[in-house]
Amino acid sequence: MAKTTFSIFRGDSEGGQFAQYQTEVGEGMVVLDCVHQIQADSAPDLAVRWNCKAGKCGSCSAEINGKPKLMCMTRMSDLPQGEPVTLEPLKAFPRLRDLVTDVSWNFGVKQGIAKFAPRPADVQDGTWRMQQEDIDRVQEFRKCIECFLCQDVCHVLRDHRKHGEFAGPRHFVYAAALEMHPLDTADRVEALKDQEGLGYCNITKCCTTVCPEGITITDNAIIPLKERVVDRHYDPLRSLVRGVIGR
Repeated sequence: MAKTTFSIFRGDSEGGQFAQYQTEVGEGMVVLDCVHQIQADSAPDLAVRWNCKAGKCGSCSAEINGKPKLMCMTRMSDLPQGEPVTLEPLKAFPRLRDLVTDVSWNFGVKQGIAKFAPRPADVQDGTWRMQQEDIDRVQEFRKCIECFLCQDVCHVLRDHRKHGEFAGPRHFVYAAALEMHPLDTADRVEALKDQEGLGYCNITKCCTTVCPEGITITDNAIIPLKERVVDRHYDPLRSLVRGVIGR
């Protein structure tokens, strides 16, 4: 076993600084293992959020060497060997303490998105008929574990702090799962354009890059949603038709 130095942010909403810790790193260890070991050995008051330690709850999100990642899924062997490991809380959300941030804003945004509204059943037994390829299209979006790494890396939230005007990639994935569902009848296009700030996204694909579930956020969710907004509001043929018929 070799010792590795960790530079971990310690502080709260008022400010803070980085503290240095050393811990033994063995074969197969992930960053969260090392954080737990540091808590046990030298920093029992170090605040960190975690739950499943299996990459399925999204709780242990942090910035590892400046990149948003899950601590439980980041192997020490994949990090630069012999160099200090820097751990910081997510920068797109308010700091609470040490590595813990307040991500509750996300849940309020999600509640504001129109819920699933299925069409009436196709047959008298109360069931629906749909094509398998149509339902396959939205299955990818349901893999989201709400780790909010995509929210953290998005420059609209991280750098420009547009939280009141921009829903962020996680919520565009949620909206896409509903909008593209073959049974859904709700219309979210106006809200995506006006309330949720879809137009702020300039499709850099950074959200797709950090997604631990491999969801193709930009190409499969955000761009198709943008196309719906463009079709309705900026299609010249539609504008001509509206001018002729008056709506």
